[in-house]
Amino acid sequence: MERARELGVRWGLAAAWLVLPFTLGPALGDALSTRSEMVQRVDSTGLWLLWLAGLIAALVPTTVSLTALRVLAPATLLAAALALATRPADAAIGVAILAVVGALLVMVLALSGPIADRYVNGSSYGDERRFLLRLPAALLIGPVEVAWLLIVVGFVTGPMVLATGNWLAGAVCIAIGWPVGVGLSRSMHGLSRRWLVFVPVGVVIHDYAALIDSVLLPRADIAAIGWSDGTTTGLDLTAGASGRALRIDVRAPVSVLPRPPRRPGSGVVAEARETSALGVAPRRAGAVLAHASDRRLSVRS
Repeated sequence: MERARELGVRWGLAAAWLVLPFTLGPALGDALSTRSEMVQRVDSTGLWLLWLAGLIAALVPTTVSLTALRVLAPATLLAAALALATRPADAAIGVAILAVVGALLVMVLALSGPIADRYVNGSSYGDERRFLLRLPAALLIGPVEVAWLLIVVGFVTGPMVLATGNWLAGAVCIAIGWPVGVGLSRSMHGLSRRWLVFVPVGVVIHDYAALIDSVLLPRADIAAIGWSDGTTTGLDLTAGASGRALRIDVRAPVSVLPRPPRRPGSGVVAEARETSALGVAPRRAGAVLAHASDRRLSVRS
Protein backbone atom coordinates (compact mmCIF):
# COMPACT_ATOMS: atom_id res chain seq x y z
CA MET A 1 0.00 0.00 0.00
CA GLU A 2 2.77 2.46 0.94
CA ARG A 3 4.74 1.66 -2.22
CA ALA A 4 1.61 2.21 -4.31
CA ARG A 5 1.02 5.56 -2.61
CA GLU A 6 4.60 6.63 -3.26
CA LEU A 7 4.32 5.69 -6.93
CA GLY A 8 1.01 7.53 -7.27
CA VAL A 9 2.39 10.73 -5.75
CA ARG A 10 5.58 10.42 -7.78
CA TRP A 11 3.75 10.23 -11.11
CA GLY A 12 1.35 12.94 -9.97
CA LEU A 13 4.34 15.20 -9.39
CA ALA A 14 5.79 14.35 -12.80
CA ALA A 15 2.44 15.14 -14.47
CA ALA A 16 2.04 18.42 -12.57
CA TRP A 17 5.58 19.44 -13.54
CA LEU A 18 5.04 18.41 -17.16
CA VAL A 19 2.08 20.78 -17.56
CA LEU A 20 3.80 23.76 -15.89
CA PRO A 21 4.45 25.40 -19.30
CA PHE A 22 0.65 25.50 -19.74
CA THR A 23 -0.23 26.60 -16.19
CA LEU A 24 2.70 28.83 -15.25
CA GLY A 25 4.06 29.69 -18.70
CA PRO A 26 1.33 32.11 -19.87
CA ALA A 27 1.52 34.11 -16.62
CA LEU A 28 5.30 34.42 -16.90
CA GLY A 29 4.89 35.44 -20.54
CA ASP A 30 2.52 38.23 -19.49
CA ALA A 31 4.91 39.40 -16.77
CA LEU A 32 7.86 39.50 -19.20
CA SER A 33 5.95 41.16 -22.02
CA THR A 34 6.86 44.66 -20.86
CA ARG A 35 10.59 43.92 -20.56
CA SER A 36 13.26 44.39 -23.22
CA GLU A 37 13.77 41.76 -25.90
CA MET A 38 17.12 40.68 -24.46
CA VAL A 39 15.65 40.28 -20.98
CA GLN A 40 12.78 38.25 -22.41
CA ARG A 41 15.17 35.94 -24.25
CA VAL A 42 17.51 35.38 -21.31
CA ASP A 43 14.73 34.91 -18.78
CA SER A 44 12.74 32.61 -21.09
CA THR A 45 15.80 30.48 -21.82
CA GLY A 46 16.63 30.23 -18.13
CA LEU A 47 13.05 29.29 -17.24
CA TRP A 48 12.98 26.54 -19.88
CA LEU A 49 16.30 25.15 -18.63
CA LEU A 50 15.05 25.12 -15.03
CA TRP A 51 11.82 23.45 -16.14
CA LEU A 52 13.80 20.78 -18.00
CA ALA A 53 16.03 20.20 -14.96
CA GLY A 54 12.96 19.84 -12.76
CA LEU A 55 11.31 17.44 -15.20
CA ILE A 56 14.39 15.23 -15.25
CA ALA A 57 14.47 15.28 -11.45
CA ALA A 58 10.79 14.37 -11.30
CA LEU A 59 11.25 11.45 -13.69
CA VAL A 60 14.50 10.08 -12.21
CA PRO A 61 14.01 9.34 -8.48
CA THR A 62 17.34 9.70 -6.69
CA THR A 63 18.54 11.51 -3.59
CA VAL A 64 20.08 14.20 -5.79
CA SER A 65 16.75 14.62 -7.58
CA LEU A 66 15.03 15.09 -4.22
CA THR A 67 17.38 17.95 -3.35
CA ALA A 68 16.84 19.51 -6.78
CA LEU A 69 13.07 19.34 -6.39
CA ARG A 70 13.25 20.84 -2.91
CA VAL A 71 14.93 23.87 -4.48
CA LEU A 72 13.08 24.10 -7.80
CA ALA A 73 9.51 23.36 -6.68
CA PRO A 74 9.24 26.26 -4.21
CA ALA A 75 10.94 28.44 -6.83
CA THR A 76 8.00 27.82 -9.19
CA LEU A 77 5.63 29.20 -6.55
CA LEU A 78 7.87 32.24 -6.11
CA ALA A 79 7.87 32.77 -9.88
CA ALA A 80 4.08 32.46 -9.98
CA ALA A 81 3.68 34.96 -7.15
CA LEU A 82 5.99 37.43 -8.91
CA ALA A 83 4.07 36.92 -12.17
CA LEU A 84 0.83 37.69 -10.33
CA ALA A 85 2.28 40.80 -8.70
CA THR A 86 3.89 42.20 -11.87
CA ARG A 87 1.32 41.27 -14.50
CA PRO A 88 0.26 44.05 -16.89
CA ALA A 89 -3.06 45.75 -16.17
CA ASP A 90 -4.64 44.25 -19.29
CA ALA A 91 -3.56 40.65 -18.49
CA ALA A 92 -6.25 38.23 -17.39
CA ILE A 93 -6.23 37.60 -13.64
CA GLY A 94 -7.36 34.02 -14.20
CA VAL A 95 -4.10 33.20 -15.99
CA ALA A 96 -2.06 34.36 -12.99
CA ILE A 97 -4.29 32.49 -10.53
CA LEU A 98 -3.94 29.29 -12.55
CA ALA A 99 -0.16 29.74 -12.41
CA VAL A 100 -0.22 30.04 -8.62
CA VAL A 101 -2.46 26.98 -8.25
CA GLY A 102 -0.29 24.87 -10.57
CA ALA A 103 2.93 25.93 -8.83
CA LEU A 104 1.41 25.34 -5.39
CA LEU A 105 0.40 21.81 -6.42
CA VAL A 106 3.94 21.10 -7.62
CA MET A 107 5.44 22.38 -4.38
CA VAL A 108 3.07 20.44 -2.12
CA LEU A 109 3.76 17.20 -3.98
CA ALA A 110 7.53 17.76 -4.17
CA LEU A 111 7.81 18.39 -0.42
CA SER A 112 5.54 15.50 0.61
CA GLY A 113 6.64 12.51 2.67
CA PRO A 114 5.87 9.87 0.00
CA ILE A 115 8.05 11.73 -2.52
CA ALA A 116 10.88 12.00 0.01
CA ASP A 117 10.92 8.28 0.76
CA ARG A 118 10.46 7.25 -2.87
CA TYR A 119 13.36 9.40 -4.05
CA VAL A 120 15.85 8.48 -1.32
CA ASN A 121 15.13 4.84 -2.18
CA GLY A 122 15.93 5.54 -5.80
CA SER A 123 19.59 5.61 -4.72
CA SER A 124 19.38 2.59 -2.42
CA TYR A 125 21.34 -0.63 -2.81
CA GLY A 126 19.89 -4.12 -2.95
CA ASP A 127 17.40 -5.15 -0.29
CA GLU A 128 17.32 -1.97 1.75
CA ARG A 129 14.51 0.45 2.51
CA ARG A 130 15.23 4.04 3.45
CA PHE A 131 12.99 6.45 5.34
CA LEU A 132 13.89 10.13 5.44
CA LEU A 133 14.29 11.70 8.88
CA ARG A 134 12.57 14.95 9.83
CA LEU A 135 14.49 18.23 9.84
CA PRO A 136 16.12 19.24 13.12
CA ALA A 137 14.08 21.84 14.98
CA ALA A 138 16.89 24.39 14.80
CA LEU A 139 16.77 24.31 10.99
CA LEU A 140 13.05 23.94 10.38
CA ILE A 141 11.95 27.57 10.54
CA GLY A 142 14.46 30.11 9.35
CA PRO A 143 17.82 28.59 8.31
CA VAL A 144 16.46 26.25 5.64
CA GLU A 145 14.25 28.93 4.10
CA VAL A 146 17.09 31.48 4.10
CA ALA A 147 19.46 28.95 2.52
CA TRP A 148 16.89 28.16 -0.16
CA LEU A 149 16.37 31.83 -0.96
CA LEU A 150 20.12 32.45 -1.21
CA ILE A 151 20.48 29.47 -3.57
CA VAL A 152 17.74 30.74 -5.87
CA VAL A 153 18.86 34.37 -5.79
CA GLY A 154 22.51 33.40 -6.10
CA PHE A 155 21.99 31.42 -9.30
CA VAL A 156 19.47 33.59 -11.14
CA THR A 157 20.52 37.16 -10.30
CA GLY A 158 23.73 37.23 -12.36
CA PRO A 159 22.22 36.17 -15.70
CA MET A 160 19.23 38.48 -15.16
CA VAL A 161 21.51 41.47 -14.51
CA LEU A 162 23.67 40.58 -17.54
CA ALA A 163 20.53 40.59 -19.68
CA THR A 164 20.00 44.25 -18.84
CA GLY A 165 23.42 45.08 -20.30
CA ASN A 166 25.12 45.76 -16.98
CA TRP A 167 28.12 43.51 -17.57
CA LEU A 168 30.19 44.44 -14.53
CA ALA A 169 27.36 44.07 -12.01
CA GLY A 170 26.27 40.83 -13.66
CA ALA A 171 29.77 39.38 -13.51
CA VAL A 172 30.07 40.34 -9.83
CA CYS A 173 26.71 38.71 -9.06
CA ILE A 174 27.82 35.50 -10.77
CA ALA A 175 31.23 35.53 -9.08
CA ILE A 176 29.58 35.83 -5.66
CA GLY A 177 26.20 34.19 -6.13
CA TRP A 178 27.15 30.97 -7.90
CA PRO A 179 29.75 29.80 -5.33
CA VAL A 180 27.30 30.65 -2.55
CA GLY A 181 24.58 28.71 -4.37
CA VAL A 182 26.82 25.68 -4.87
CA GLY A 183 27.95 25.65 -1.24
CA LEU A 184 24.44 25.97 0.15
CA SER A 185 23.13 23.35 -2.30
CA ARG A 186 25.65 20.88 -0.90
CA SER A 187 24.45 21.67 2.60
CA MET A 188 20.83 21.27 1.48
CA HIS A 189 21.71 17.92 -0.06
CA GLY A 190 23.02 16.76 3.32
CA LEU A 191 19.47 17.08 4.66
CA SER A 192 18.32 14.62 1.97
CA ARG A 193 20.85 12.06 3.22
CA ARG A 194 19.49 11.55 6.74
CA TRP A 195 17.76 8.18 6.86
CA LEU A 196 16.51 5.33 8.95
CA VAL A 197 17.42 2.30 6.82
CA PHE A 198 16.14 -1.26 6.99
CA VAL A 199 18.67 -3.78 5.68
CA PRO A 200 18.63 -7.60 5.76
CA VAL A 201 20.85 -7.70 8.86
CA GLY A 202 18.93 -5.09 10.84
CA VAL A 203 18.41 -1.34 11.02
CA VAL A 204 20.87 1.49 10.28
CA ILE A 205 20.60 5.05 11.56
CA HIS A 206 22.36 7.19 8.94
CA ASP A 207 22.34 10.76 10.19
CA TYR A 208 25.52 12.81 10.17
CA ALA A 209 23.64 15.73 11.73
CA ALA A 210 23.28 13.69 14.94
CA LEU A 211 26.02 11.05 14.66
CA ILE A 212 29.72 10.94 13.85
CA ASP A 213 29.28 7.45 12.39
CA SER A 214 26.21 5.55 11.28
CA VAL A 215 24.82 3.03 13.74
CA LEU A 216 23.97 -0.55 12.75
CA LEU A 217 21.51 -2.35 15.02
CA PRO A 218 21.53 -6.09 14.17
CA ARG A 219 18.02 -7.51 13.96
CA ALA A 220 18.83 -10.13 16.61
CA ASP A 221 19.65 -7.30 19.04
CA ILE A 222 16.48 -5.27 18.39
CA ALA A 223 13.98 -5.89 21.18
CA ALA A 224 11.22 -3.69 19.74
CA ILE A 225 10.50 -0.60 17.71
CA GLY A 226 7.52 1.61 18.36
CA TRP A 227 6.19 4.98 19.40
CA SER A 228 8.24 6.85 21.96
CA ASP A 229 6.43 7.70 25.18
CA GLY A 230 8.82 10.58 25.82
CA THR A 231 9.79 9.33 29.26
CA THR A 232 12.03 6.31 28.70
CA THR A 233 15.73 6.83 29.28
CA GLY A 234 17.73 6.52 26.10
CA LEU A 235 19.68 8.47 23.51
CA ASP A 236 17.60 11.07 21.68
CA LEU A 237 18.69 11.39 18.05
CA THR A 238 15.67 13.40 16.90
CA ALA A 239 17.45 16.79 17.17
CA GLY A 240 14.20 18.19 18.53
CA ALA A 241 12.25 17.41 15.34
CA SER A 242 8.54 18.09 15.56
CA GLY A 243 5.96 15.31 15.71
CA ARG A 244 5.93 11.97 17.47
CA ALA A 245 9.21 10.09 17.55
CA LEU A 246 9.96 6.38 17.46
CA ARG A 247 12.05 4.48 19.98
CA ILE A 248 14.19 1.50 19.10
CA ASP A 249 14.91 -0.72 22.12
CA VAL A 250 17.87 -3.09 22.01
CA ARG A 251 18.52 -6.14 24.15
CA ALA A 252 22.03 -5.10 25.15
CA PRO A 253 23.54 -1.59 25.33
CA VAL A 254 25.12 -0.35 22.10
CA SER A 255 27.96 2.15 21.77
CA VAL A 256 27.00 5.29 19.84
CA LEU A 257 29.13 8.31 18.93
CA PRO A 258 26.79 11.35 18.90
CA ARG A 259 27.87 14.53 17.20
CA PRO A 260 28.56 17.27 19.78
CA PRO A 261 26.84 20.66 19.55
CA ARG A 262 28.41 22.96 16.97
CA ARG A 263 28.98 25.98 19.16
CA PRO A 264 32.17 28.01 18.52
CA GLY A 265 34.49 27.94 21.48
CA SER A 266 32.45 25.35 23.38
CA GLY A 267 35.38 22.92 23.56
CA VAL A 268 32.97 19.98 23.49
CA VAL A 269 34.42 16.84 21.90
CA ALA A 270 32.64 13.73 20.69
CA GLU A 271 32.32 11.01 23.32
CA ALA A 272 30.96 7.50 22.85
CA ARG A 273 27.81 6.70 24.80
CA GLU A 274 26.19 3.40 25.61
CA THR A 275 22.44 3.18 25.45
CA SER A 276 19.70 0.57 25.33
CA ALA A 277 17.21 2.79 23.48
CA LEU A 278 17.48 5.26 20.62
CA GLY A 279 14.94 7.88 19.62
CA VAL A 280 14.54 8.73 15.93
CA ALA A 281 12.08 10.91 14.01
CA PRO A 282 11.29 9.64 10.49
CA ARG A 283 8.93 11.75 8.42
CA ARG A 284 6.48 8.87 8.02
CA ALA A 285 6.71 7.03 11.30
CA GLY A 286 3.59 4.97 10.60
CA ALA A 287 5.09 3.66 7.36
CA VAL A 288 8.27 2.80 9.27
CA LEU A 289 6.34 0.67 11.77
CA ALA A 290 4.43 -1.06 8.97
CA HIS A 291 7.68 -1.89 7.20
CA ALA A 292 9.28 -3.08 10.44
CA SER A 293 6.38 -5.49 10.83
CA ASP A 294 6.87 -6.69 7.25
CA ARG A 295 10.52 -7.33 8.15
CA ARG A 296 9.29 -9.42 11.10
CA LEU A 297 10.71 -7.12 13.71
CA SER A 298 8.89 -6.71 17.00
CA VAL A 299 6.64 -3.64 16.75
CA ARG A 300 5.42 -1.93 19.92
CA SER A 301 2.16 0.01 19.59
